[in-house]
Amino acid sequence: MILLTGATGYVGGRLLPLLEKRGEAVRCLARRPEIIKPRVGPRTEVVAGDLLTPTSLEAALLGVETAYYLVHSMGSEQDFMEEDRAAARNFAAAARAAGVSRIIYLGGLGEGELSPHLESRQEVGRILAESGAAVIEFRASIVIGSGSISYEMVRALVERLPVMTTPSWVRVLAQPIAVEDLLAYLIAVLDKAPVVSAVYEIGGKDRVSYEQIMREYARQRGLSRMMIPVAVLTPWLSSLWLAVVTPIYARIGRRLFTSLRHETVVRDDKALRDFAVRPRGLAEAITRASTNEDREYAESRWFDALSSNGRAPKFPGASARRVDARSVDSSATPGRLFEEVAALGGAKGWPYHWLWVLRGILDQLAGGVGMRRGRPVGRSLRVGDALDFWRVEVLEPARRLRLRAEMRLPGRGWLEFEIVERGGGSRLTQTSVFEPHGLSGLLYWYALVPVHAVIFAGMARGLARRAER
Repeated sequence: MILLTGATGYVGGRLLPLLEKRGEAVRCLARRPEIIKPRVGPRTEVVAGDLLTPTSLEAALLGVETAYYLVHSMGSEQDFMEEDRAAARNFAAAARAAGVSRIIYLGGLGEGELSPHLESRQEVGRILAESGAAVIEFRASIVIGSGSISYEMVRALVERLPVMTTPSWVRVLAQPIAVEDLLAYLIAVLDKAPVVSAVYEIGGKDRVSYEQIMREYARQRGLSRMMIPVAVLTPWLSSLWLAVVTPIYARIGRRLFTSLRHETVVRDDKALRDFAVRPRGLAEAITRASTNEDREYAESRWFDALSSNGRAPKFPGASARRVDARSVDSSATPGRLFEEVAALGGAKGWPYHWLWVLRGILDQLAGGVGMRRGRPVGRSLRVGDALDFWRVEVLEPARRLRLRAEMRLPGRGWLEFEIVERGGGSRLTQTSVFEPHGLSGLLYWYALVPVHAVIFAGMARGLARRAER
């Protein structure tokens, strides 16, 4: 049995289907099981537990031979180092009591005097070793993949800023690794014998500065960007600047910036000697991230982890995208609630229908399709169907409906409804995603924030009320 912690996070969310594909018996530990249950295969278990609550770990670790430890508290509003320390100690003690034979941990590269973030990542590895289990620790630099916090930071900065003032940390060396290569290591270690403790430094083929990473992204996007070095830009000021122009929370940004001043490069090639994984270079990693962006965005994003902002996110942000997410509970069954979601549009209309009609008129005036297309008559929705000025992109009966916007927009938009069973009823999570194109896209999004607050909150509540009638 394999226990996977951090299954709602960026790396864990992508590792889970790979473990399932191998036919492994997997158990996921989650603070909110209802979030992950719809995402797992039929053979995968999901158990409730919190690493900061020791009593919740005993059942989770029962019968476990290998555990993946893929969690951190960097988004915590409290002392993240102390929370990381406490979580690791609790897990180590519970693993020792359960007789876990192997813990696979993802930490961070760096040596010498480290930032609090990097020091915490390495301290956690040392604490886990106190469990008595063999601890295989992979230390990585930044991860390149659509949805990863590092890639999305680079992407947002380069896409939005033709001219950048760059502090000294942009010239510090890193060794970025493609998420596919990172996952390959995490899977390959399962087949490695004998099972003994080890620390592996892993990275991509290239050692590059953050400036070089941004320039490579700009090159592939065909963008010309000017970077002007500045002598002083403190981590605090940098984090506030980053929070304005990228989706990264200022709190996380501050902690990241203190780490960016430290080189994170591979100095020990033991991983290349012990594993058949041959990591790709920066250019290929960026190309793959860009190519797979839409599909991988839907698989997992860095903000999906409940710890990314210290609590369950209500208004998360991803890449250059703006997200409005809100949930409502209903006494109706998931199937009944989905009926109402899938009946939206056409003659039945939308909650606050007059506002949608007005938006459709404006779209027609701008040369768009407006609300003229309606919805299919005499049958249920299917993937690919037009629905007013939306198109059905994903449809999973009684679970999920995702619509892609086809109205005229200074960007791209999606509207998704996801339903899970909850306490004899159901919970509807409604998410609006907008990827702005340039300054006009950002102005469009923020100008409509008050309107969205009314429409989207009212729509979620209205659907729940309709389903309960």
